[in-house]
Amino acid sequence: MTDTPAPVAFGTEQARTRLHELTVIDVRTPAEYASGHLPGALNIPLDHVRRALPEIRHAAERGDVLVVCASGARSENACKLLAEQGITTTTLAGGTGAWAAEGHDLHTPAACDTRAGWSMERQVRFTAGALVLLGLVLGLLVHPALLLVCAGVAGGLVFSALTDTCGMAAVLGRLPHNRPRAADLDAALTALRSR
Repeated sequence: MTDTPAPVAFGTEQARTRLHELTVIDVRTPAEYASGHLPGALNIPLDHVRRALPEIRHAAERGDVLVVCASGARSENACKLLAEQGITTTTLAGGTGAWAAEGHDLHTPAACDTRAGWSMERQVRFTAGALVLLGLVLGLLVHPALLLVCAGVAGGLVFSALTDTCGMAAVLGRLPHNRPRAADLDAALTALRSR
């Protein structure tokens, strides 16, 4: 198996000046997308990118595709997956976090359409912290062996940092509030087909 080269990354200024000619795909969860996204971005969560391959290929044949997420890690993974399928895309260095930090506007859906929620990073921090506290309390009150829950979470966090993956985020991404509504995903795929 050959290694896929790292995807090309646009800086925020380069992306801003070319935004009108780019197809922007946001691979964050619907809740993260609803909290603010690049103007014109379509939400196709990372775990749905394979389903959207024909539409993304179609859009890439018509023009450049920019893939974004919160910090750049998920969009880089999506770009690598797409490259393995022969689809050339670009990622946004630093993601929407860098975009907002540079003072560029993030668009949010109308209030009635918003599924406000926490970012995936915040969900992971909350869940990891809650599991550690639970392990400590159960270890002190029930049985000392339950302190292994804390060790398991710590080991998972170290593994996550070393491999730049996050199993907990993958599990949390499958929760109902992090899943796209079928109509929203279908609308994004239709918009890609029309590009």
